[in-house]
Amino acid sequence: MSSSIVDPAAASGPASLKDDASVIGLVGAGHLLSHYSHLLLAPLFPWLKTEFNVSYTELGFLMTVYFVVSCAVQTTSGFMVDRFGPRPILFFGLTLLAFAAFGFAASTSYGMLMFFSVVGGIGNGVFHPVDYTLLNRKVSAGRLGHAYSVHGITGSLGWALAPAMLVPLAITYSWRVALVAAGSLIVLVLALLLVYRAHLHLPVAPASNSQGEAKGEGRFDFLAIPAVWMCFGFFFFYAAALSAVQTFAPEAAGKLHAVPPGLVAMCLTIYMLAAAAGMVLGGFLISNPERCERIVGIGFGVVVCISLWLGFGDLPVWMVPVLFGMMGFAAGSAGPSRDMLVKRSAPPNASGRVYGVVYSGLDIGQAAMPLLFGVMMDKGQYQNLWLVLALTQAVLIASAFNVRKARKTASPVAA
Repeated sequence: MSSSIVDPAAASGPASLKDDASVIGLVGAGHLLSHYSHLLLAPLFPWLKTEFNVSYTELGFLMTVYFVVSCAVQTTSGFMVDRFGPRPILFFGLTLLAFAAFGFAASTSYGMLMFFSVVGGIGNGVFHPVDYTLLNRKVSAGRLGHAYSVHGITGSLGWALAPAMLVPLAITYSWRVALVAAGSLIVLVLALLLVYRAHLHLPVAPASNSQGEAKGEGRFDFLAIPAVWMCFGFFFFYAAALSAVQTFAPEAAGKLHAVPPGLVAMCLTIYMLAAAAGMVLGGFLISNPERCERIVGIGFGVVVCISLWLGFGDLPVWMVPVLFGMMGFAAGSAGPSRDMLVKRSAPPNASGRVYGVVYSGLDIGQAAMPLLFGVMMDKGQYQNLWLVLALTQAVLIASAFNVRKARKTASPVAA
């Protein structure tokens, strides 16, 4: 790829603080709903199990289908974003998420739940290519680290909001009412984005030909950039580690250190809130993009040490949630630098395609790895789970520096 490629959005100069804040806020609202939609069903599994007379394995398979579909769509949507612009693709994704939520609420069979899991996966698959194309091309370079920070925080808040909203509604009314409320929330945010749609307008690059490609370059040329595939691997292992934390790591720590169930349940909430706080710090740390690999290395280096301590240390009960908080903060502080790795590896004319391919690694990791960790839990291999978690995060450190090496040894691209 040639370094002569110029992002057309940059030609008008840096945006004002108000314009940047509007873009960041609107993109963040959509990203919150993307993560919120990941957990539309999981908090309601006890009700769904009784209603449809199915096993937890069958319910878990709905999530696998969701993320497998999302993975496939994420790559395709990256090409669509580069061809038609991010705004219509964002509105399409949110519409499908709302349709899926209302469809879940109206379901009368397991087959219907499966169908709407596919619909939801399609809707979820658009967000990373859309979001990062908008942020990278519309937000001023000096505020981009903070944009990544807010983007990560809204995702964490989406994960936190879903069970906090759906479970009380299911207890008070019914699981169907809870899902109708979820669909209504998505519609409200979609309406907000439609009202302020001018802030999300991004013209297709004028230097493109009729196929949406830069002149003299093919649509798939970006796949020849080694750093793109290094980033894909990085996000696969990132998702593998995250899936462990979100599913079985708290329970494994509880078994190892005799932590009461109530405190075990708090560990994930503490982790996510601490991760959000860490992302605020990470937005400042990334003010110099040249050090993004070092920030990732330090952050996940701390996470590796804490993981081994939780798996093999002799800990008092009170220290377990504290270490989860420390682990979340360290991981969160590396979040904006993680996103900068991809930005610096993507030529501007292929931003959507690159993010679609790279972030599909997230969906693959989230779809596949819980099966491995579930087998470990069934066999009582709680220490092995923490060992694998630590090793997975150690791979992240090596992957980050491999991305940097691949980027420096490849043909130069615009950063």
